[in-house]
Amino acid sequence: MARVHPPVVLITGASQGIGAAIAGTFAKELRDVSGCRLALVARNGANLRRVAQRCLRAGAAEVETFACDVSNADAVETMAGEVRARFRQVDVLVNNAGYFAPDPLLSMSPKRFDALLAANLRSVFLVTRAFAPAMAARGRGDVFVMASVAGVRAFPAGGAYVAAKHGVLGLARALREELKPRGVRVVTVLPGATESPSWKGSGVPAARMMPAADVARAFFDAYRLDRRTVVEEIILRPQLGDV
Repeated sequence: MARVHPPVVLITGASQGIGAAIAGTFAKELRDVSGCRLALVARNGANLRRVAQRCLRAGAAEVETFACDVSNADAVETMAGEVRARFRQVDVLVNNAGYFAPDPLLSMSPKRFDALLAANLRSVFLVTRAFAPAMAARGRGDVFVMASVAGVRAFPAGGAYVAAKHGVLGLARALREELKPRGVRVVTVLPGATESPSWKGSGVPAARMMPAADVARAFFDAYRLDRRTVVEEIILRPQLGDV
């Protein structure tokens, strides 16, 4: 395949878990085609730098890290300006940031509820708003949204997270309708239990969870499809798992 301009792939929540696995997968799989330039975003700058070094060894053409709380509008605006100054544009946006914290709805504080919605839902809106308009103006781009099986089912002590991920799924569906006439694909991935920091301490044995690398592979394989094709939504669940 002829080499083309290395795409810029921005990944939020890239300092660990699935986000780090997505970064590594893009770095490795594109190294012999065009390479890729990675913009890695998360709050933990030290972890980001470690992931960046692994991505460079895996074959990324260029990697830059951006420490940012993606639930904060001012921080996202600053980060977006820094990304554009370094890379000029973003070709692939992966909205991966988010977290789960168990807490029964009836005893949850409003502050905790708002924090979960901000981390998992508001962040997708803010980061997409920062980068997708330029994709639409160019007539090409890919926006990935990390949802969860919690976006299509509910479970006890997960009410705020469930509400956020249902919102993420709805937001992505609305975004897809706005962007598909403008050449921008929107892909939503809904994984179940995955070996990652989010599931640490859950009590779910590893045999009942998916490897983070498999979830990351789903993102890359959807990206590599012909531009005439889009995987709108994909649910991934462990073969032996219940969630």
